[in-house]
Amino acid sequence: MLCATCGVEHAQPSGTCAICADERQWVPASGQVWTSLRELRERGHRVLIDAREPDLLELTVDPAVGIGQHCFVVSTPSGSVIWDVPPFIDRPAVDRIHALGPVLAIVASHPHMFGVQSAWSHALGQAPILVCEPLLEWVARPDAAITPWRGRHELAPGLVLHELGGHFQGSSVLHWAAGAGGAGVLLSSDTIHANPDRQTVTFMRSYPNRIPLSAAVVARLAAAVRPLAFSRLYDNFGRGPSEDASAAVQRSAQRYISWLAGAHDDLS
Repeated sequence: MLCATCGVEHAQPSGTCAICADERQWVPASGQVWTSLRELRERGHRVLIDAREPDLLELTVDPAVGIGQHCFVVSTPSGSVIWDVPPFIDRPAVDRIHALGPVLAIVASHPHMFGVQSAWSHALGQAPILVCEPLLEWVARPDAAITPWRGRHELAPGLVLHELGGHFQGSSVLHWAAGAGGAGVLLSSDTIHANPDRQTVTFMRSYPNRIPLSAAVVARLAAAVRPLAFSRLYDNFGRGPSEDASAAVQRSAQRYISWLAGAHDDLS
């Protein structure tokens, strides 16, 4: 079973989804709703796959389920990594991923993106599910395939997980050095979230409930990604600066911090 609001699978659903009850998410005013993969299949949901750039696939669910995140699959000579796994699964999508070779890991940036990670792992031959250690308490379907990690974790040469925190303790990003033709790609989910202009980003504790992070935390997040080379950024809806993304993150962080510090109060 999975929560219809966040799309995260649960071993034994009862009461209210703990992920949605947290202040960073929300429970519908009408109350908790549960669904299942079988029910979603009967309703006609399917996984769509698009090639965003060489060796990078983007997976979406149509119609959208839960938060509606976009999943990314990075292919390397060593194998592939599934990032922010979808809240649905079907056989054509599994076959497409199988064709890429071994799955090195299934990784979610934070609990809202756990999706049906165990279902994907089982369909892909018990592929490892990596969960940043502070996020283990949010796992609603325990699985023997789950392995904790912390700090910095290299999945393959040039493909590295970085624990940043911010949105959640344990929120992470995936840096792909070979992406964008070798200029680098940052898969940032909403640890660093793209704005609608696709030229700037923002940082929040809660996006639906508009709870900001402090200036000190934003400065820490910006400093953590400053050493990483990336010209392109994709958030959890496939948006982000398509060039000079690293500089866009730093500029956006400084703008955020200056507003929190009151530097522009005369404009308010």
